[in-house]
Amino acid sequence: MDAGPARPRIERRAVRRSHGATVFYEVQARSVIEAVPRATGLPYRWSVNPYRGCAAACRYCPGRGSHRRLGLDAGPGYGEAIVVRVNAARRLRAELARPSWPGDPVAVGVAGDCYQGAEEIYRLMPRVVAALRDAGTPFTVVTKSPLVLRDVEVLADAARYVPVRVMVSVGFVDDRLRRMVEPGAVSPQKRLEVCAALNEAGVPCGVLLAPVLPCLTDSFDQLQAAVRRAAEAGAVEVTPVVLTLPPGAREWYLAWLAEEHPGLVRRYGELYAAGPAAAAGYRERIVAEVGRLAEVYGVGRSARRWRRRRSPARQLALL
Repeated sequence: MDAGPARPRIERRAVRRSHGATVFYEVQARSVIEAVPRATGLPYRWSVNPYRGCAAACRYCPGRGSHRRLGLDAGPGYGEAIVVRVNAARRLRAELARPSWPGDPVAVGVAGDCYQGAEEIYRLMPRVVAALRDAGTPFTVVTKSPLVLRDVEVLADAARYVPVRVMVSVGFVDDRLRRMVEPGAVSPQKRLEVCAALNEAGVPCGVLLAPVLPCLTDSFDQLQAAVRRAAEAGAVEVTPVVLTLPPGAREWYLAWLAEEHPGLVRRYGELYAAGPAAAAGYRERIVAEVGRLAEVYGVGRSARRWRRRRSPARQLALL
């Protein structure tokens, strides 16, 4: 007798709920502080991820690999299945209170945008931010979503006690390309407006220039445009991260590349011959180029000008 399609492995320990076209798998996480793999190229050691998977469904998203391991669709249906760690804040408080926890800074939202649409339903982030604040743990929120503005007061309050930063991910400013590789994300312009709004509200915000796509967004003109617009938004820093291609993301992204830009497949084979990260020399060149551009456009220095524009009365009103 036909047993029908196999159920995703995650359903063995999750509560499955549907909301429109999206399926949420609610789980009780045993641990929420995770080491950030060095291969990601991200400048963080530890991360907290209330959500696994992401509705933005970026073709390069490294979360596709973990979806595949959970028995979920890592391809076209990736953005329609989100794992929700409903106990994230409670577990985070417990782990931060352990004597063995070194008190290092934590990044929130590395493995799945912490302000994606699921957050409108579950509202996990205010409690996660409160847990980090109460533990005295410096943290960085990584997001592409304007929903982060909902919590501007929560973030500003936390910034009174611990170093807080938001990094808005804007890898490039070409919206035509965004529609192809980041189909569920808002436009780069809207993300830069989020950066400006957060800085104006007293929450330091920078731009994570991630990912830089080899041969597609890495020309001098493209990098210059992205850094210039980040500076205009008042970004307190611009941090470049070159595309990584771990298993799961690699197959999906390269399939798109072969269809849309077949002439680049060989070059990607050369750059990523040694693993998920691009060749070291290439990454070093991008980092150096972005660093020079950031200096030219005064990234970081603009934050000091922004602080002088705020009156003490206005600052107190915001906090």
